[in-house]
Amino acid sequence: MNASARPGGKFTTGSTMRHVVVMTATGSVGLIAVFLVDVLNLYYISLLGKEELSAAIGFAGTLLFFTLSVAIGLTIATGALVSRALGRGDREAAARAGGASLVFSVAILAALSAAAFPFLEELLFALGARGRTLELAVSYMQIVLPSSPLIAAGMGAAGILRGVGDARRAMFITLAGAIVAAIVDPILIFALDLELTGAAIATVISRVVILLVGLHGAIIVHRLVNVGTWRTMMQTARPFFAIGVPAIMTQLATPVGNAYVTIEIARYGDDAVAAWAIIGRLVPVAFGAIFSLSGAVGPILGQNYGAGLYHRLQQTMRDALIFTLLYSVAAWALLALFRVEIAELFGATGETLNLIVFFCLLVAGSFLFNGALFVANAAFNNLGHAFWSTLFNWGRATLGTFPFVWAGGRWFGAEGVLAGWGLGAVVFGVASMVVCFRIIARLERDGPKSGDVMPPAPPTAQSPFTSGKGAI
Repeated sequence: MNASARPGGKFTTGSTMRHVVVMTATGSVGLIAVFLVDVLNLYYISLLGKEELSAAIGFAGTLLFFTLSVAIGLTIATGALVSRALGRGDREAAARAGGASLVFSVAILAALSAAAFPFLEELLFALGARGRTLELAVSYMQIVLPSSPLIAAGMGAAGILRGVGDARRAMFITLAGAIVAAIVDPILIFALDLELTGAAIATVISRVVILLVGLHGAIIVHRLVNVGTWRTMMQTARPFFAIGVPAIMTQLATPVGNAYVTIEIARYGDDAVAAWAIIGRLVPVAFGAIFSLSGAVGPILGQNYGAGLYHRLQQTMRDALIFTLLYSVAAWALLALFRVEIAELFGATGETLNLIVFFCLLVAGSFLFNGALFVANAAFNNLGHAFWSTLFNWGRATLGTFPFVWAGGRWFGAEGVLAGWGLGAVVFGVASMVVCFRIIARLERDGPKSGDVMPPAPPTAQSPFTSGKGAI
């Protein structure tokens, strides 16, 4: 029997640091690959020497971030339900949760995309896009936005694979899409002379690949997708949306904050927006492991929570924080060291170059605290306290963004906008970790209380993964 199929799940024994590192490493490879394609996409566009093209991608990316954030929130719910069911040894329930979750995710993203499509010009105008840049951004969105249900299903499948502990196949989902996009991108942009339209088509093609590879792993390999009857789907709906709605609200906070930053930085022209677009794609590549960490830690916490092993939760969080610290400092050091070369790689000059250099040298350090917030959110979502993740993310996106960005822009211009965006992470990153460890300490001391979203007790027959050596 595959380890991931055994009662209790593979994360309920052994070194928690090893689980954190393996899940994060494999998850970040695929994630970084996807965002690296975005970087290459923007790099290819920058070679055309038209600032309005780079700015258009910046505005469109800000808007697409909203749909992607909804998909991420639904993926969190999918992974949480699957990992909890596996943690208590109920594989059939895990399959029903996986199937229903994919159906819900596709339906929600389809409805959201259909609702937004007629208002693309108004939405992009509100972000600050004007003239030719606005026209280009609208045309890009008209091609990419309808593919949102595809990426929702593909990401949901990756959530199922992470929930069962198959980090390698979860990595291959996004890695396959990235490889395909990297191949077709230059062909469409340069060989077929499609420019921005080619970049949009390449994005859609990569999403189709992500969907196909993801469904193969979730359905064919692990057989963890069982749509079931309408009744069983409705039984899954309540816990799915109990986690998914707060998770979506949590994820939406970030694009709201980024949208405000885009509006403020648009005051300084297309050069500043182009810099913001480059930074927006540079961040996930440089800090991809930190972004991946929240998704990686979730199944580890979910399986141990489902198995009732509260004593392993705190150790998992400590290991995740250590990883965050070491990785963030290393990534920041590399960005600072090669700041000029990175800016010049995109052909940046003048204000665009100055803003990229400023980010790499100073603002990038704030991702140590953003990483702490990501890890805390994973714990809140998987331990029955999703409200806290919503509260802290919205606090970060509003109180931790609006006043800092506004004041920074008024006093120091575009550089002040970036500095304000980074400073807000400090307070909310620290506060989220304090609350997180208090919740885990209470669970370890008292067990679940009324109001906690707690699965049924694990079966009496313990598997090798819930007892013996390695069960701390």
